[in-house]
Amino acid sequence: MTGVPATLQLPLLPLKNVVLFPHMIVPLYVGRERSINALEDAMTKGKQVFLCTQRRADCEDPKEADLYRVGVLGEVVQLLKLPDSTIKVLIEGSSRAVIERFVQDEPHLRVEVSPLEEDVLASPELEALMRGVVDLFDRYVELDKKVPPEVNLTVRGVEDAGRMADIVASNLAIGVTDKQDVLETFQMNARLEKLSSVLQREIEILDMDRSIRQRVRQQIDRRQKEFYLKEQMRVIQEELGGEEAHLSELDELREKVRGLELDAAVEERLLKDVDRLERMPPGSPEISVLHNYLDLVVSLPWHESSEDITDLRAAEKVLDEDHHGLRKIKERILEFLAVRQLTKSPKGPILCFIGPPGVGKTSLGRSIARALGRKFVRVSLGGLGDEAEIRGHRRTYVGSMPGRIIKGLREAGTRNPVFLLDEIDKMSSDFRGDPASAMLEVLDPEQNKHFSDHFLEIPFDLSEVLFITTANVFYSIPRPLLDRMEVINLPGYTAEEKMVIAREFLVPKQLRDHGLTSNHIEITKPALATMISRYTSEAGVRNLERSIASVCRKVAREVVKGKTRKMTVAPNRLDDLLGPPRYKPEEGHTEPLIGVANGLAWTEVGGVLLTIEVITMPGKGNLNLTGQMGDVMQESARAALSYARSNAEALGIPVDFRDKLDLHIHIPKGAIPKDGPSAGISMALAIISALAQRPIRSDVALTGEITLRGRVLPIGGLKEKVLAAHRIGIHTVLIPEDNQPDVADIPADIRKRITFKFVKTMDEVIALALLPRSDTILLPAIIEPAPVEEVAAANAEDPGQQPASQPSL
Repeated sequence: MTGVPATLQLPLLPLKNVVLFPHMIVPLYVGRERSINALEDAMTKGKQVFLCTQRRADCEDPKEADLYRVGVLGEVVQLLKLPDSTIKVLIEGSSRAVIERFVQDEPHLRVEVSPLEEDVLASPELEALMRGVVDLFDRYVELDKKVPPEVNLTVRGVEDAGRMADIVASNLAIGVTDKQDVLETFQMNARLEKLSSVLQREIEILDMDRSIRQRVRQQIDRRQKEFYLKEQMRVIQEELGGEEAHLSELDELREKVRGLELDAAVEERLLKDVDRLERMPPGSPEISVLHNYLDLVVSLPWHESSEDITDLRAAEKVLDEDHHGLRKIKERILEFLAVRQLTKSPKGPILCFIGPPGVGKTSLGRSIARALGRKFVRVSLGGLGDEAEIRGHRRTYVGSMPGRIIKGLREAGTRNPVFLLDEIDKMSSDFRGDPASAMLEVLDPEQNKHFSDHFLEIPFDLSEVLFITTANVFYSIPRPLLDRMEVINLPGYTAEEKMVIAREFLVPKQLRDHGLTSNHIEITKPALATMISRYTSEAGVRNLERSIASVCRKVAREVVKGKTRKMTVAPNRLDDLLGPPRYKPEEGHTEPLIGVANGLAWTEVGGVLLTIEVITMPGKGNLNLTGQMGDVMQESARAALSYARSNAEALGIPVDFRDKLDLHIHIPKGAIPKDGPSAGISMALAIISALAQRPIRSDVALTGEITLRGRVLPIGGLKEKVLAAHRIGIHTVLIPEDNQPDVADIPADIRKRITFKFVKTMDEVIALALLPRSDTILLPAIIEPAPVEEVAAANAEDPGQQPASQPSL
């Protein structure tokens, strides 16, 4: 072996558990910062790098003493940067080299090396050693099936002794120390002798391994073949004199799969996946996907269920503790428990709570879970646009995961939780699929017994899950999906209900959250009433709770400053605590006016008064409609005008008014879009009043759809509309006769204060709401808009009915 006098200065790439030999090409994954810097330096300077092995693999920052001196000169063949900031590099070794000195440590190791050339002299001894190594390697390949047969053919075709020795050494399953010893043996005869010794030792070990496996095979019978590997490990431990081997992680995984008690075909497939995982090479990217899949399967609650609370009184008490009112929903849950006790059927209902924001839909789901004694899982569907979020990703994709349904069940740990799907009306669809269509299988009682997740690929039974969905509006939910759910409408709270909720729930909760007690603050009933009417305008109580919290924060600040006197919050103190009122109370006109009718409208935040104004002016029969009326409302206005024209003589209207007058119909608050047919009789009454010059009673509000023949058709949202009339101080409401059954939904105390007039035709409406002609003509006064407009769509239909056109909010 002769040294080349020339030396080279090259970046050094330290290797862990790998010894590179000349003429070998190996892939390496580089993640350490100094190693990456060394590769980047090599790529800019001829792609040459020096590779040597670390003495200890656990050393993350190797120094001079941590590295072997002899290594290999290598050339970077290919370099690929991976997404996780690591580098995959393909390097080919060229020749041995020895480190003369270390040149630098930062930003990477750089060394001065002397390349070593092999000067081999042919001799009979060398030939005999080469043949001996080849024969021993043949025997090794025959015993060790992990070495490809092609390597044996390559060794037999190599005539260079040094190259042949390096190929054999690189393919042996021996330790790093033995391989480094071969690399550092420069004299060729000595190298071949050392290699022969290593081969002899490995062949003896492989022969013993074969003998052990034969003995194990004799000890077990056919029924114990599946435990072959564990028996083999036991015999090996006995031979070595060690303790009995513990179950490996994969063995534990096999035991868990068998303990799931799944179908035989499914269990067999899962066990094959475990075997496949065991055979995978360590660097395979599929390992993590398959391992995550098997972990998911064994962690799902295939048979675990929680026991339902059977005491109806206890369940009712829990529901009443958490929420005031909401009788329909509470009765439905108690009915479910009663049926469950009688039939012992685990099948759960699928409920859909539809109502405005802040009425307690989401918190009600948690309360139901507590009342039933079940686990609670909440999944928000707002903005969801990918079908894979529901069904999961197929395992062919990198980073694939199960869908939210399966993940939620894994978190719950039982197969019968209360599963809340929040904001189901706010899902979207795009090129990634339609999640609403994927929900059809989840929420179909006939299909969800065999729900299939793309990632899981094993049918999972969802029939015991109590699914609860929530939504603010119904029209954005696809009809097939809506049809699969039992819809329960949650209307807005009345002022009286808000008062009870504030006193019994909100105020005590905020006092606890702010560290206050009744000795620090007292919020009077008049103050709460003022907060409800002047500081909030909502169907729920979310903003009311924020207002109470704002008052509590200011009191907490005074308490921290040392103020000990109890603060009593009265209405006159709210200006200082919350600022000026944000909302002006709705007020109707107090005297009969010509062409002004009090309509009623339903919005997402409750009912509102809808003032209909109609004036006449000289013209040629034109009809002007203003106030951002939707298509349906404009059609109602035209239908009302046609009714007035066709019955002009009977109504006391000039028959030729169409040739002399223009009509202008306006609904104030023009910035708010309005739509729906329920303002039909209000517009018809206002048109007739303006044309006949007869005033309309100011103490009457009305709602209903009109036909061309003057029939009054039913409408939706009656409860909210009546509450709006009561709030303003109107005590007589005209409603369609077909809506008479809906009056039962109105609170009893409100029903006592309101006089309901059920009408079938416009003749009845005119008789009840239109006053005789007066010598004093009262024209509509200019109404100033409220300082803060609520964003709503007037006259939108009830959530239980499908409108022809949706409001723009």
